[in-house]
Amino acid sequence: MDDIQLCKDIMNLKKELQSLVAIPEKEKTKMEKQREDELIQKIHRLVQKRDFLVDDAEVERLREKEEDKEMAEFLRTKLKPLDKATQSLTSSPAEKKAEPPPSKPAIAKAGLAIIKDCCGATQCSIM
Repeated sequence: MDDIQLCKDIMNLKKELQSLVAIPEKEKTKMEKQREDELIQKIHRLVQKRDFLVDDAEVERLREKEEDKEMAEFLRTKLKPLDKATQSLTSSPAEKKAEPPPSKPAIAKAGLAIIKDCCGATQCSIM
């Protein structure tokens, strides 16, 4: 916002200065010459302020860019262990599904038929 205002001020001063510069040097009064010098000095100061703002904005932009890089690297290092944990959690349920629950014995249908044939379903301790 300051930059825009400074540009407007500079443009207004330049217009006024152009009108004074258009007057031939021999025809200028002492007041017009003084005003011309004042305008040049004011324009110079405003241009310096604007340059400072632009430089400051550039420094801020570069600082933010560096902070973004640092944050990205930080997150990358912190999220890698989470990715590994997530991958192990994702693969673990698949492995657990393949294994039967610990409270029930793993008996195939053929094995169950053999147990029934051998000792009867009520007498077998596995059943």
